[in-house]
Parts: sequence; structure tokens; C-alpha cells
Amino acid sequence: MANRSAEKRVRQSEKRRIRNHAIKSRVRTYIKKFESASANGNKEAAAEALKESLKLLDSAVGKGVLHRNNADRKKSRLQKIYNKLA
Repeated sequence: MANRSAEKRVRQSEKRRIRNHAIKSRVRTYIKKFESASANGNKEAAAEALKESLKLLDSAVGKGVLHRNNADRKKSRLQKIYNKLA
């Protein structure tokens, strides 16, 4: 039988897992919105989706969900795609 601190650790990690999954899912959703808008050549929608994606990536880094370098790499690649639209 697990002791109290182990049970607490299990509860904490489950809460964090759910939170992390929700944050990552939201980031991926906005990245997909940006990619589809840029593929269609819709510059206004792409700009809005890019802005939201960058904001969410920074937020995920602040919450410890993504590593800083990982988010920076994603932001750089998204920005590169956006710049090709112009």
C-alpha cells in the first residue's frame, strides 16, 4: 500500500498531466489554424492565427509545459512560413 506522500504525488501528477495536455492541445490547434490559413493564402487569417500561436507558445513555456528552445524553434518556423506569404 502506498504511503500518503506517494498518493499525493499521484494526484498532483494527474492534475498536471491533464493541464499540460490541454495547453499542448490548444497550441497545436492554433498552429493548425495558422497552417491551413497560410496554405489557402488568406493573409489576414494567417496573421491572426500566428499572433495567437506565438502568444500560446510563450504561455506554455511560462507554465513549464514546453521547453524554451522547443517553443522558440516552433515560433521561428511559423514566422518563416508567414514571411513567405508577404
